[in-house]
Amino acid sequence: MTTDQMPVVGDAEPDAGLAETPGPDAGPSASAQPDAAPKPLTVAEFTDNYGPQASGILYAVQLLEAEVLRAGHHVVLVAPNSDGPNPLAGREGRREIRLPSMIIPGMHTRMAMGQDFDYRLAQIVANPPDIVHIHGLGPIGLLGLWVAERTGKPLLLTWHTDFEAYAEHYWHLAPFLAAAYKMHYARIDKGWAKLNARRFSRPRRGGAQVELLQLAASMLIEANLVTTPSDKTARRVLEIAPSAKVRVVPSGTDPLPERTMVPSARGPRLLYVGRIAQEKGIELLLDAFELVRDRVPRAELMIVGDWKNSQASLRRRLQRAARFGGVKLPGQIDRDDLGGYYASADVFVFPSLTDTQALVLHEAAQAGLPLVLVDHELRLVVDPGANAALARPNPVSLAGAVTEMLDALHDPVFAAAARARSVELAAQWTVERQAKDFIEIYESLAAGRPIALTENLEPDYDRPVFPQRRVTATFEKK
Repeated sequence: MTTDQMPVVGDAEPDAGLAETPGPDAGPSASAQPDAAPKPLTVAEFTDNYGPQASGILYAVQLLEAEVLRAGHHVVLVAPNSDGPNPLAGREGRREIRLPSMIIPGMHTRMAMGQDFDYRLAQIVANPPDIVHIHGLGPIGLLGLWVAERTGKPLLLTWHTDFEAYAEHYWHLAPFLAAAYKMHYARIDKGWAKLNARRFSRPRRGGAQVELLQLAASMLIEANLVTTPSDKTARRVLEIAPSAKVRVVPSGTDPLPERTMVPSARGPRLLYVGRIAQEKGIELLLDAFELVRDRVPRAELMIVGDWKNSQASLRRRLQRAARFGGVKLPGQIDRDDLGGYYASADVFVFPSLTDTQALVLHEAAQAGLPLVLVDHELRLVVDPGANAALARPNPVSLAGAVTEMLDALHDPVFAAAARARSVELAAQWTVERQAKDFIEIYESLAAGRPIALTENLEPDYDRPVFPQRRVTATFEKK
């Protein structure tokens, strides 16, 4: 890592409220109180994804919160009002600021729409955190951007999402985000109140995507540091915002307990765990499984997730598959109870191309499962030929990779080696390791120390931005 590329907190002189950490040659004052404990930091975590639906982002934020509290620092969670999982509620050193929100049709998630933003902005600015940490793009992320600008505190942005893929699938949300973006950069007093009263024009798909990319680039460039959970996502960030300062910090997971005993299948069981949505490749998985059943009639596909709140067309197809096609739909399972489902499976199949790290791959690997996936850029727990098989994102290729893996697992030597390799790779990426990296980043940002960036990230500028369609809308910056 090079020091000439390291970001330094602040664009001009350091904030007077931030303590400078003495260097090794700082003189007698640096050693006057060698045993003095460092002052705990207050980290404000801004996230638009905190339920009601369970997700990888939700768990990643909660696991990070728990470790920050364990290290003796304080957490302020800023999130939409939601009934999602909240195991840290009431924990000492943690408080929540929940903002009024509305359900987004077809997504089973809630989005804050600006109500109470002015009041909460004033409240947070009056008692500012030491670090502003934004998790992704959305109205609450923009509120965090406002807080960082008003207070001059360091801004850390973690990019959890394959932004372009989600802009393709959820383009109809762009007018709301774009309006918030325009309000922010106009620096209009009472901007969020005006945003609530704004009349939105009917969205055009291509124009919405362009505006979302513009918003993303602006946020990425303004951050003191951008972290991503994988090299894949870091490259996407640099494609959107080439001057962003990026460091890769993979999200950590620990082995799940086997609290629930799940009965074995009559034949080999394929497992998918995660959100049930079109961008997750569920239809590809169902198409491929039909072909697998032609070769392995007793094979079973278990899909764990909240299918009842999925898109109507996908929900109907899942119901038909469960009735006639060897598919099991146990529904949404609490994360602490997932260990038994992983333990009951023979192969974990992951058909998504939109994930930035896929924590479920890590959970499956920790359980010793071999993996079959279509995303060739997710490689943290993937060793093709040893514990994993890679396929192209079409039913024939995916079905072929699954059947080849099932055939290979008949060899007990290969099966044992695959299990051991999965466990070995997953053991490298623990919650403790992730927390250590983030706490080091928090402390360095607060003290104004330089932070090493991840090197050798080569953006693929020839990659199609929106591969499913051609964007024809024009864009004029105002």
